[in-house]
Amino acid sequence: MITVEGLTRTYGAYTAVDDVSFVAQPGRVTGFLGPNGAGKTTTMRIMVGLTPPTRGSVTIGGHRYADIPNPGRHVGVLLDASAQHAGRTGREILTLGARTMGLPMSRVDEMLALVSLDDSEAKRRLRNYSLGMKQRLGIAHALLGDPSVLILDEPANGLDPAGIRWMRGLLKGYADRGGTVLLSSHLLHEVELIADEMILIGHGRIVAQGDKESLLREERPSTLVTSLDNDRLAAALQAAGVGVTPAGGGLRVDADPTSVGRAALEAGVVLTDLRSGSRGLEDLFLQLTASTQREQPAPPTAPFAQTQPTQGAVR
Repeated sequence: MITVEGLTRTYGAYTAVDDVSFVAQPGRVTGFLGPNGAGKTTTMRIMVGLTPPTRGSVTIGGHRYADIPNPGRHVGVLLDASAQHAGRTGREILTLGARTMGLPMSRVDEMLALVSLDDSEAKRRLRNYSLGMKQRLGIAHALLGDPSVLILDEPANGLDPAGIRWMRGLLKGYADRGGTVLLSSHLLHEVELIADEMILIGHGRIVAQGDKESLLREERPSTLVTSLDNDRLAAALQAAGVGVTPAGGGLRVDADPTSVGRAALEAGVVLTDLRSGSRGLEDLFLQLTASTQREQPAPPTAPFAQTQPTQGAVR
């Protein structure tokens, strides 16, 4: 179990992590989600003693990371897949880890097989690894000591679709066996597929947390509807105090599909399409962290001018 209480980290006038509190439970994958720069990595660095907190505390299994004897046997960590000696081979990196933790050398072969790095790749120096291979090696190193807790920062970076699916199965199986997984990412869809609990962070503060169902319950109901008389349907809905906006060839209505269907029946309007317009976790995430996003919606662009080519222009 990972317990974070009132965690704060400031750098002068800048607050990177602001009063963050949550619990990552055994047997569950906890997704730690936020835009780049939201405070995810700083929080994880504090967890494993690489960055001191300004205030607050983190315990893993009831202990500070620095107080855990032989911590690699209890906590597997992947914060930066490139943070190894570039001149060492993958096998050498795992061998050094095994010796440090007092593990048998057979564990190295087991981990290389687990992450699908073959003998040729294991003998290759880290500087010649692709990002995906570095991630696989980093996951192997995190699992080397058979820990009960995993702390992984953006482990899907550089993995191809097959590799991402493999990683999802690996982490889900780990949690199913009772392990605690804290997984940070800015890729909401990937985490949504495996996370039992999600913590959304923006500007260093937690903006929402819970499982997928509870988070989506916070989103207001929305319905996409198309009918044989959209104007008449819109008027009936607006008369009932329901918000309506055009959406493609139909309407987006601020109500659940049942209410929209009932209003259409009472107005005598035939529907040709009726479905939930809830936009899911990605839109909820973007809504809650809107002030931390670098990109803003692009303004509408004017159509290309229909001008005649100038004399001498290539046609």
